[in-house]
Amino acid sequence: MDKLSKEQFVQIRNWIYRNARPLDLARWRYHFEKGTKEEVLAALVAYQNSDGGFGHALEADSWNINSTPIQTWCATEILYELEVTDKNNKIVKGILKYLDSKQDFKKGYWLAATPSNNDYPHAPWWTYGENVIENWGYNPTIALVGFILYFEDKETKLYKLALEIAEKAVDLFLNTDNVESMHQIACFIRFYEYCRKAGVTELFNTDMMLDRLKQKVKVTIGQDKEAWKDTYLCKPSQFMVTPKSVFYMDNKELSDYEVSFIIDTLSSEGTWSITWDWADYPEQWAISKNWWKANVILKNLMYLKDFNCL
Repeated sequence: MDKLSKEQFVQIRNWIYRNARPLDLARWRYHFEKGTKEEVLAALVAYQNSDGGFGHALEADSWNINSTPIQTWCATEILYELEVTDKNNKIVKGILKYLDSKQDFKKGYWLAATPSNNDYPHAPWWTYGENVIENWGYNPTIALVGFILYFEDKETKLYKLALEIAEKAVDLFLNTDNVESMHQIACFIRFYEYCRKAGVTELFNTDMMLDRLKQKVKVTIGQDKEAWKDTYLCKPSQFMVTPKSVFYMDNKELSDYEVSFIIDTLSSEGTWSITWDWADYPEQWAISKNWWKANVILKNLMYLKDFNCL
């Protein structure tokens, strides 16, 4: 299997040091240079508001400074990446406080797009409209539910609310075809992983849930490898389908291929192309595009690392 060369790695590293946000530089150092978890958390907390939620373009396609569910979900993903398990962690407790406030919560969903998004530069898909629940489904709700079930005390109202949402969402996931988007599926994977780690086994039949996830992952990964270059579609790295993953054997050919694809499509500047664009706010998009390049670098190199291809 191909490996990233030392020269390519240095090229990528230099780009990160020149261009990445402090948060993504700290993540880079944590994963590839023996940086500390504490450095990442110190950079992450800068995006946390006094209500405990996250804003300030932590999700780089939305420059909303206010706390929103999707930006708060982004914070939970970084905590998961760092393998944070301390229920007394201040960032964790803040997130639980924000979720418990029911801000941006409606009809059993934390809204993926919120009204205040429209007041700030953002990608068109984060524009708030009446059909936000229909458009986004359980993204990011079910992942936030998993976070609650892992970190929250079982006696609280928030925990009981999470159980109610989970029951309804799992039924939908197992018994209908209403969950199709790669982002929703990724959120259900994270929910499943949180439940497994928390030992919350009463919500679903584990074998049935895993089989359904495997089925969804397999049909969602884009089969047209040529289209990967310039189209926003699902690749194995979306679900981190590496040899460590329970989804690997079902998707081995495409997952192995993506290693070569990542190495072959590295640009001369040490980044990968971004396959989406904003319709408006060209000045802010130019900045966000660089932030996304750093994020893609991190994802791609973590993927290669899991294949022992750095």
